[in-house]
Amino acid sequence: MKKKILAALLCVAMSATMLTGCGGGNNGGDANTDANQDAAGDEATGEDAAPEEAPAPEETEGEDAPAPEETEGEDAEGGDAAGGGSLTVWCWDPAFNIYAMEEAGKVYQADNPDFKLDVVETPWDDIQTKLTTAATSGDFSTLPDIFLMQDNAFQKNVISYPEAFLDLTDSGIDFSQFAEAKTAYSVVEGKNYGVPFDNGAAVACYRTDVLEEAGFSIDDFTDITWDEYIEKGKVVLEKTGKPLLSCQAGESDVIMMMMQSCGASLFDDNGDPAMVGNETLVKVMETYKALVEAGVLIEVNDWDQYVATLTNETVAGTINGCWIMASIQSAEDQSGKWGLTNMPSLVGVEGATNYSNNGGSSWCITSNCQNPDLAKDFLAKTFAGSVPFYETILPASAAIATYLPAGDSDVYAEPAEFYGGDAVFQKIVEFAGKTPSNNTGVYYYEARNYIATAMQNVINNGTSIEDEVKAAQEQVEFTMQE
Repeated sequence: MKKKILAALLCVAMSATMLTGCGGGNNGGDANTDANQDAAGDEATGEDAAPEEAPAPEETEGEDAPAPEETEGEDAEGGDAAGGGSLTVWCWDPAFNIYAMEEAGKVYQADNPDFKLDVVETPWDDIQTKLTTAATSGDFSTLPDIFLMQDNAFQKNVISYPEAFLDLTDSGIDFSQFAEAKTAYSVVEGKNYGVPFDNGAAVACYRTDVLEEAGFSIDDFTDITWDEYIEKGKVVLEKTGKPLLSCQAGESDVIMMMMQSCGASLFDDNGDPAMVGNETLVKVMETYKALVEAGVLIEVNDWDQYVATLTNETVAGTINGCWIMASIQSAEDQSGKWGLTNMPSLVGVEGATNYSNNGGSSWCITSNCQNPDLAKDFLAKTFAGSVPFYETILPASAAIATYLPAGDSDVYAEPAEFYGGDAVFQKIVEFAGKTPSNNTGVYYYEARNYIATAMQNVINNGTSIEDEVKAAQEQVEFTMQE
């Protein structure tokens, strides 16, 4: 079985487009792959997109650092949790993750002046490859003390390579202070292996001027169902000529957000495929088909085209992880014309809510960490314990916390001019706290890709949803047996 999992991981490592945080399509990478690093979806995961104006860190530590293989653990010796010692960290995106980690280092150094932090810029797909290589060789000495992991890859890696990660359950970190659905990504068999970081809570963003032209306001799209969304969308399309929604053809972001909004999964609690007979999945696919047939949703070919539909005013809105806001805000001339609320809920599905997630990442401590107590204390007093830290990084990077106490901060409550003066950051933290958790497991990416293909077959070939779901499950089962 481990051989099968390893094969799957190697495939993932070689395909950056399957490992983004922003979703499962061609947006430069699947949820948490490499499309979320840039607001326009270049090669980092969308959930980590940062505003165009976000300044790069003044000192990008590790910028000239030797390759990770030569530095891991070198400086991670000595020191107590109370001060001194050093830690090596791998993460990506200077304007987002690296910036946040370096600011965390400054916060910790305020009380521990001898503490040193070496942040090595390492793309996510490289991290996945290095982890897989280390596990294959059984030599974890090549790993750093801490690295950032895409949420949708977390369970897969911990299940496959439990010996590579430290159990943080009894680390002193209060995981109840994070959004439950976010924390669940890094929980395996009841044990915590990750410290949650950025927020991938789903948001529905609308051009309020377009809605007004059609006789609606943002309130008319708050706490609604997908059935209501389609009917209102038809009115908007008729009166303004603009669809409400766009997405990439052949990707499953919208489908998976719908699924998670009900706490539903493509797998059962044992990790076995549970697509056939999954009534929620059928309802989701029926709803997606209805959106396309009504013209309320238009599909485009790639990530750049998707972003362009937002910035060139082709569509009247979008539904995605909150990191999409950075791409929206790249159209500075549209400031004040956007509004933000929650996503629609599915009709007739038990447990359906107006909240979901798409993307995000969490920090893990490796088994190669030379000072585990220091690493735990560092994360506990920064990412898992400092509201001022989150207040510092929000304005420059738009790194919205899943650390719930940050949502009560005055900084998060400040009005956002771009979104009509609404306190959108506070809203998003609230949305994250209401998001149901779902089960990802080892073959999550394969399953979502097969479902995306199934959806395209239904739309383009007129095949039945039941037949396509059956075929998708058979493909996943075959993959699991290889």
